[in-house]
Amino acid sequence: MSVVSIEDIENSANKTIYCKFEEEIDGINSAGPITADLELKSLGDFIEVKGNVKGVLMLECDLCLKEFEYKLDFDIDETYAKNALMEDYGQETELKEGQFITDLNGEDKIDIYDLLYQSVILNIPNKKVCGINCNGDKFLKEENLSDPRMDVFKNIKIEKS
Repeated sequence: MSVVSIEDIENSANKTIYCKFEEEIDGINSAGPITADLELKSLGDFIEVKGNVKGVLMLECDLCLKEFEYKLDFDIDETYAKNALMEDYGQETELKEGQFITDLNGEDKIDIYDLLYQSVILNIPNKKVCGINCNGDKFLKEENLSDPRMDVFKNIKIEKS
């Protein structure tokens, strides 16, 4: 189930739907499917999505350039506004630290696939390192990696004026 109808949430028992996601996500290099157990709950003017996401990504180490497995395991706590935020909500809404509200702009469904894509991308570390003992400089020197496009700069002579 990659799209959930707001009407289905509203008409369900306790206005809550439980959803299991298990597939590979385009644009994300994973070693198998990304799995998520989610709870979608109507809170009146808002829909709250909570759950846990797991999977194994294949990342490239920033130091040695080797591919390595990175285990994902994080929680989702996302809130969606059913109507346009600025126009339709006269009362103030309190946000917790780090919480964002996504405006559905009148859409009648929530795209779980897109939510998980964005959440996984945001949970990839800024600095990707294959391990605490990675010796990237040694690897690069041993492999003598060079870019042939840079050869043109090897023979440049700089004259001081």
